[in-house]
Amino acid sequence: QVQLVESGGGLVQAGGSLRLSCAASGRTFSSYAMGWFRQAPGKEREFVGVIGWSGVITQYITQYTDSVKGRFTISRDNASNTVYLQMNSLKPEDTAVYYCAAGKFGSQSSSYGYWGQGTQVTVSS
Repeated sequence: QVQLVESGGGLVQAGGSLRLSCAASGRTFSSYAMGWFRQAPGKEREFVGVIGWSGVITQYITQYTDSVKGRFTISRDNASNTVYLQMNSLKPEDTAVYYCAAGKFGSQSSSYGYWGQGTQVTVSS
């Protein structure tokens, strides 16, 4: 069994920044894609972004949903099995519970087999 533990959520003003961390324990995730999802009140869980090993080129690649492109950045530290979500220029509509996940590279939740417990991000106007 593995666990994904998220941290870094909180309350921030619009235009501010937060960095979320997701630390994995039990197994190394250096070969897994690491995704971020979020769920806002009254909405379904949505894809935010993913970082994973490219099958075409020998480096990690990232993919983001359109609403966060240019504002959010995903990175990972394989030595510590930690993935990060740097969030800049935050907007009230970014308010949600954010989840990290480990699995296959993709934009759907079904691609991921391991999930964190979620961390609340609240952006005030």
